[in-house]
Amino acid sequence: QVQLVESGGGLVQAGGSLRLSCHRSGRSSSYNSMAWFRQATGQERELVAGISSGGTTYYPESVKGRFTISRDSAKNTLYLQMNSLKPEDTAVYYCAARWATIVSIIPTEYEYWGQGTQVTVSS
Repeated sequence: QVQLVESGGGLVQAGGSLRLSCHRSGRSSSYNSMAWFRQATGQERELVAGISSGGTTYYPESVKGRFTISRDSAKNTLYLQMNSLKPEDTAVYYCAARWATIVSIIPTEYEYWGQGTQVTVSS
């Protein structure tokens, strides 16, 4: 079993920055991938950043150049650095993990999820 706990969300003005953290506990393995998803009100959950077991990162065009995913294996923590935030980045952000080694953009292919953290960007 894997537990994921996000933190770091909040209210920020457009153009500002936030860093989200996801602490992982329980059963662990280096042979898996992790990701950050977000879900805005009335929208489907979408991938905003992923990192494979080998460290390859993936970003959709909507956040490329503004968001950076990273992990600290010693601390069992995944991060999402978000810069140049826009009002359309407002959503609940979720940390997710899957046993497969490569990133997937499909939410249902992740076995473990955090509870989510709210990010609100004001204009």
